[in-house]
Amino acid sequence: MERESALVFLNSSIFVVSMILKFPQIFTVIAAKNARGVSVRSLLLELIGFLVFLTYQTYYEYPPVTYLEYPILIAQDAILLMFVLFFNGNIGTALPYAILLIIGWRLLTVHKVIIDVAMNMSTFISASSKYAQLKSLRETRDSGQVSALTWGFAVYTSAARICTTMMTTEDPAVVTRFVVICALNLWVLIYILYYRKGKEEKKDQKEQQSKKQHPKAE
Repeated sequence: MERESALVFLNSSIFVVSMILKFPQIFTVIAAKNARGVSVRSLLLELIGFLVFLTYQTYYEYPPVTYLEYPILIAQDAILLMFVLFFNGNIGTALPYAILLIIGWRLLTVHKVIIDVAMNMSTFISASSKYAQLKSLRETRDSGQVSALTWGFAVYTSAARICTTMMTTEDPAVVTRFVVICALNLWVLIYILYYRKGKEEKKDQKEQQSKKQHPKAE
């Protein structure tokens, strides 16, 4: 009974968090009217990983509660990608990206071998999406408009999915995927907070120097 209650809680919380997971990032980009720090490559790879995972789960008729959040995440990622491309001045590439994603998605179910290989590769693809964001943060040393809240949500959902998978399908490929993703999500979150803290400290130092150079008259 406790196991079932825990599973219901985890699945429910994952679904609720996933419904708003990308919203902080979307709102941050819209408010700033720029997507500095948000990696397009990371978003594209993440979308591919999501599509492969969702297709794998439905192909083998796994319980819907184990992947119910993925259509929502795919929709949010697609919206976020559109805004990032728009503010980067590359909105013209949106249609070719969409066509390639749809064609690739349809090809996944042509044969069982294809979906199995794709699932094994999806861990690498998803890991690459996180690495792309890490690389962007390291190169710019600025978290820019990258939302810490969105990545914090991602850490929770991936950690919770490790538990739900172990409690249901126990699929080793799926468990491995979530362990890797959870670790990388946490790594990205740490980088975001680290660079944000450094940026705030530099800002405070500049303000203090400005006050020293231009003291207020009594």
